[in-house]
Amino acid sequence: MRARARTRVGDEGRRGPGLARRLARGAGRGLVNVVLLVVAVFWLVPTIGLLLTSFRSAGDNAASGWWTVLTKPAELTIENYANLLSNPTITGSFWNTIVITVPTTVLVVGIGALAAYAFAWLRFPGRDWLFLAVVVLLAVPLQVALIPLARLFGDLGIFGSVVGVILFHTAFGLPFAIFLLRNFFTQVPEEMLEAARIDGARDWRIFFQILMPLALPAIASLAIFQFLWTWNDMLVALIFTNTDSQPLTVAIQSQLRQFGSNIDVLSAGAFLSMLIPLIVFFAFQRYFVQALLAGSQK
Repeated sequence: MRARARTRVGDEGRRGPGLARRLARGAGRGLVNVVLLVVAVFWLVPTIGLLLTSFRSAGDNAASGWWTVLTKPAELTIENYANLLSNPTITGSFWNTIVITVPTTVLVVGIGALAAYAFAWLRFPGRDWLFLAVVVLLAVPLQVALIPLARLFGDLGIFGSVVGVILFHTAFGLPFAIFLLRNFFTQVPEEMLEAARIDGARDWRIFFQILMPLALPAIASLAIFQFLWTWNDMLVALIFTNTDSQPLTVAIQSQLRQFGSNIDVLSAGAFLSMLIPLIVFFAFQRYFVQALLAGSQK
C-alpha cells in the first residue's frame, strides 16, 4: 500500500500541477499583465497627445483637445512639419544639436574607456587618490562651473560656439563614464589579461581586442545616457551658445518666448526633438538590457 501511495505521488509530480493551480497561476499572470498594460497606456498618453497635436492645425488645437482627432481623423495634416522644416532657425538648430551631441558622446566614451582601463589595470603612483577625486567629481553640480567656464571660454575665444558646449559636456560626462567603465573592467578575470600578456599582447591590443568587445554592453549603455543628456540639455546650451550655434531645445524655447500661442510649431518641434533619442534608445536597447543583466550577476 505504501509503495502504491508513493507511486501515485510520483505520478502526480511528473504530471505537473493540477488544473486549479494552473488556472490560479494564469489568473495571476493575467492580472499582472493587465496592470502593466494600464500603466504603460497612462505613461504613453502625453507622448501620444503630443504626436496628435503636432499633426493638427493651430485652429483645431485652439478649438478642441487632441483627443477629438480620434473621431475626426480628417483634422490630421502634415503642414506643421512642412512649416517646421522650412524654418531655417529650426533646421539649423537641429543640425547644431547633432554636431554637439555626437562628438560629445564619442569623446566621453573614448576618453572614459581609456581612463577606466588605466584605473583598473595599470599601476602608477596616486592611482587610488586620482580615482577618489573622480568619484568626488560625480557630486559636483554643473551649475558651479557655469560662470568660471564662461569666463575661461571667453578668454579662449570659444564662448558662444559649438566647441565650448562640447568641451563642457565632455568634462562633466567623464567622471560618470570613468566610474561606470572602471567598475565593469575590474570584473574581467585577471588571468585572461595575464594570458594575453604572456602571448605578447601590449596594453593597446588588450584594450581594443579583449576589453572593448567584452565591455560593449556597458559602453552602449553609457553612450545612450550621454546622448540623451546632451541632446535634451538646455541650461548649458542656453548660456554657452549664440543664435548661430544654439541647439534644438534652445530654438524651441525661443519660439515659445516669441510666439506663446504657436502650439502647432512647438508641438511639432518638441516631437522632432524627442524622436531622435527614441530611435537611438531602441537601436541600442539590446545592449542596454545586456548591461543591466550583467550588472545583476555576481
